[in-house]
Amino acid sequence: MSQSPSKFSFQQVDVFASQPLRGNPLAVVVGADALTESEMAAFANWTNLSETTFLLQPRATDADYRVRIFTPVRELPFAGHPTLGSCHVWLASGGKPRGNEIIQECEAGLIRIRRDNDRLSFAAPDLRRAGQVEPEVLAQIIKGLHLDPGAIVHSNWVDNGPGWVAVLLRTRGEVLALRPDFAVLSGLRVGVVAPWNRAKDGQDADFEVRAFTASGFEDPVTGSLNAGVAKWLIGSGIAPSTYVASQGTVLGRAGRVHVEQVGHEIWVGGTVAACIEGYAIL
Repeated sequence: MSQSPSKFSFQQVDVFASQPLRGNPLAVVVGADALTESEMAAFANWTNLSETTFLLQPRATDADYRVRIFTPVRELPFAGHPTLGSCHVWLASGGKPRGNEIIQECEAGLIRIRRDNDRLSFAAPDLRRAGQVEPEVLAQIIKGLHLDPGAIVHSNWVDNGPGWVAVLLRTRGEVLALRPDFAVLSGLRVGVVAPWNRAKDGQDADFEVRAFTASGFEDPVTGSLNAGVAKWLIGSGIAPSTYVASQGTVLGRAGRVHVEQVGHEIWVGGTVAACIEGYAIL
């Protein structure tokens, strides 16, 4: 850290939360241009949240702001809940978009964000890797999730930056019953999805999602995974053009991710609420 610490505006927000404190937390440092990459990485390691972001002046002429996204151990080119949470904080800090949409610059490129009342949505980025999952990877997932080989209905790479691979199961109950062996899953970011049975599961959502990270923990509500899954499920006709995904149930959360296809684009959105405001001294 620098010899003379400085104060930076700071917020911790809850993303994709249908109720207060029931989504995915994110730490956001505002006006972080003076921080070095090592200082950002050290602060993200200290917060120990799944992601911490830093708002910066844009380099791209078309962007409204730039964001760098760090996990406790590495930087990500793109992530979903940090995109929406960072945009919320940028707007709350006085940011004024130049157009009808907000343009975020990140390592993955320019991400378009739109506002719809109290909901923010991002345009799902193109998949960097899609298509068939290799047999050895499927075997690793089956072993790591303690699944019968026939339990997986479909599978697909859905990597838009973080490296997600996803599998589709038959029922929400099967998804909720999973107890992953992270040692076996090591090196993989695995998303699991299954449809809700409205007669049994209720009317609040259409799909249940769980996200198992390569770092050995379950992520509460995951925008990047849901964006990749949406491209896969809608594109293959498994999901309708508009649906709601539930995530975080096993962790005591009540995340809701709203997915909508508009033309050839898929938008992924949810609500964001500020939980902590103050200063980070770095």
